[in-house]
Amino acid sequence: MIYLDNSATTPVHPEVLTMLTDVIEQCYGNPSSLHNMGVKAERLVEQARKVVAEALEATPQEILFTSGGTEANNMAIRGIVEQYQSRGKHIITTMVEHPSVFEVFTYLEKQGFRVTYLPVDEVGRIRLHELEEAMTDETILVSIMHVNNEVGTVQPIEEIGAILERYPKTLFHVDAVQSYGKIPLSVRKAKVDALSLSAHKLHGPKGTGALYLRKHVVIKPLLIGGGQENGMRSGTHNVPGIAGLAKATILAKKEQERRMNQFQLWKERFIETIMDKLDHVIVNGDQTQAGGAPYIINLSFSGMKSEVLVHALETEHVLVSSKSACSSKNERASRVLSAMGLSDEVATSSIRISMGYQTEEQDIMDCVKALERVVPNLQQVMKVRRK
Repeated sequence: MIYLDNSATTPVHPEVLTMLTDVIEQCYGNPSSLHNMGVKAERLVEQARKVVAEALEATPQEILFTSGGTEANNMAIRGIVEQYQSRGKHIITTMVEHPSVFEVFTYLEKQGFRVTYLPVDEVGRIRLHELEEAMTDETILVSIMHVNNEVGTVQPIEEIGAILERYPKTLFHVDAVQSYGKIPLSVRKAKVDALSLSAHKLHGPKGTGALYLRKHVVIKPLLIGGGQENGMRSGTHNVPGIAGLAKATILAKKEQERRMNQFQLWKERFIETIMDKLDHVIVNGDQTQAGGAPYIINLSFSGMKSEVLVHALETEHVLVSSKSACSSKNERASRVLSAMGLSDEVATSSIRISMGYQTEEQDIMDCVKALERVVPNLQQVMKVRRK
């Protein structure tokens, strides 16, 4: 089986799995306990905090551990908005955010906040002048993702941070779930106030993530109870998961440049080959090396439904996905592709191919061959049905 759905989740790296097993067996104490086993667990948590902080060019005190990207996004957005709403009730995001960001903004809109949803261009990138035009004296939060989870387009985070630096009342949140450990981002250089990440997109365990929160930024906690994470996120630490996130981060940093260069070459070869072999193929998102993540490919095959193509490829032992994993069972057109100006027909015929550490070049070329086999047959079936 060829697994090319790494943007949905990744297989746990063998070295991370070994780490998880060792921690579960040998370091099962509660980090809040005073005895030796608790101290050992606390030490692991603090070591992990340093690893994540270093990857972001932050300080350990600015890293808060969560249950994953969704909690980190909610914690940042709702926590900031509820804490600073006395400054103003205007907030900004984009039309192409992950549901764990976009739906929080729609919720806040119902609570009386004024929301600006920035449009994007044909590759899914915001226009900086439209962000500047949307800013007001009442704007308290801007939340814009780093790498789009469906099409891989990279947003100009550093340029956005430079614009927002001129608005001292406005805080800047970045959803970096799809980029952390792959495409470098310095929270200092980008002037980011809050940033979300998740372990399971990086060959770490599910159920673990983190939120970077710049020093002196205060949020209203979502969870109240034990006072862990400086009172910002109560709940017993998931010590194995946190250790696994740190190990996955170390492994990703070690292989980052080599793997990203490999993925870019494979992506270019895949697109060139598929465009040569098949008709009516549309490649979505920014495909340039500077503007698109090398590990995500999004294609539309006009005239067919994406879920049909996903299942057809599965019969060929190739696993891919349609749009975000969180909304892949929803038959409506992808909100991201629609925002990019694609018709419903094109937007409902897209598949996402995404690579991970275990991906080999042969996997990518075998995917091309599988598409060569199934797409013409499906296109013929669609022609017959139309008659």
